[in-house]
Amino acid sequence: MPLFDATLPIRRGMLTFPGDPPFETEPVVQRRTGGEFNLARISMGTHLGTHVDPPAHYLEGGATADLIPLDHLVGPGIVLDMTGRTQVDRGALENSALGNHVRVLFKTDNSPRLLESEFHEDYVHLTEDGAAYLIDRGILMVGNDYLSIERYGNPGAPVHMALLKAGVLIVEGVHLLHVPVGPCEIFCLPLRIQGADGAPARVVIRT
Repeated sequence: MPLFDATLPIRRGMLTFPGDPPFETEPVVQRRTGGEFNLARISMGTHLGTHVDPPAHYLEGGATADLIPLDHLVGPGIVLDMTGRTQVDRGALENSALGNHVRVLFKTDNSPRLLESEFHEDYVHLTEDGAAYLIDRGILMVGNDYLSIERYGNPGAPVHMALLKAGVLIVEGVHLLHVPVGPCEIFCLPLRIQGADGAPARVVIRT
């Protein structure tokens, strides 16, 4: 069964959410300048590229990236086809192939845009009633193919707040452009950064 790497390559100039620190790297030791080995320093935000939002991202005292349950992020799931939509709402989910899956990724018209350097504010997002539907269905993890799952500039971030309060982990920036829709196995492993409000993750999907 094929494996798909659904992780955005981390590089200079990659897409970032407005206001977030960009990725930077600089050499510390280089063989070409006489060093015994190559070693670089990197700098980036905790929500760069493909990443996980733990409860601590919005909830005071919420679990940080190193304390979230990995079994929420690893296991059977489904990639849902949400292309052609401007938002993922309750109606879209009710008419989808979600079934009894507890890990879900949305493949939308965002996917090609995720590889661009320009940020688009009108990205496809999950609505409040869509989030409530997922919570009612006992979802453990939800992810999408842009840098936020919530409508840009949504006051109070009600989608994030509702999902994280319910214990639903959020994975954003999942690179789904070449990943087929349908049931799959999802392996999402965020960096174990102690006390972090978010962490870049490697996401691999087996169809």
